[in-house]
Amino acid sequence: MTDHTSRRSFVSRLSAGLAAFGAGSGVAQAQPAAGPFQAARHPEDDWLDTLPGKHRMFLDALSQTGTGEALGFAANLFVANKNGYNLNDADLAIVICLRHFATAFAFTDAIWAKYGAAMGADLKFDDPKTKKAPVINVYNTTGYAEALPNRNIALDALAKRGVHYAVCGLATRRISGVISRATGTPVDAIFKELSSNLITGSHLVAAGVVAVNRAQERGYSVQFVG
Repeated sequence: MTDHTSRRSFVSRLSAGLAAFGAGSGVAQAQPAAGPFQAARHPEDDWLDTLPGKHRMFLDALSQTGTGEALGFAANLFVANKNGYNLNDADLAIVICLRHFATAFAFTDAIWAKYGAAMGADLKFDDPKTKKAPVINVYNTTGYAEALPNRNIALDALAKRGVHYAVCGLATRRISGVISRATGTPVDAIFKELSSNLITGSHLVAAGVVAVNRAQERGYSVQFVG
């Protein structure tokens, strides 16, 4: 037997031996490729699928300025889809996420009248008209013109057109702590009060950042506003 033939025979026996060792020794074998990723569904997010519409948009706001700009963008979506595609309000599913420092604007005038000093100080934000702590939700009224970036487009007005709001639960809890320290009221009591006084069309979610993820998994295009 030639050296070449011997080497070939040795390699064949070695390969067969290694294969047998792998099969019987618990060494992991290659598995078939997994199928396409399918996101899990949770009942807490089912409200995202109840909004009618041929197109889905999720506007992500996390600041005072971002809140106003999100309202303007939502209005632009209605106008542009009507003018360019002859689509009506009901053809669009629009959600504005109010999280981080935008969360405070998810609360009604009653909350701002009661806790505006604490919330305004936390945001370092004064009413542009009075130059004092807000006593109303300035984004849920008109008459501020160029003083605010929402162009006189109010939260409730958009809700009447079908816009919904995802309100960050974690930020609501943080704001509850701010108010608690300012007033001496227990945090849980404040949280319950805030949660019961949300603007029209609101959904208190576990966290705004989670709502961004869940909206994408349910077919919403996401636009970060700021």
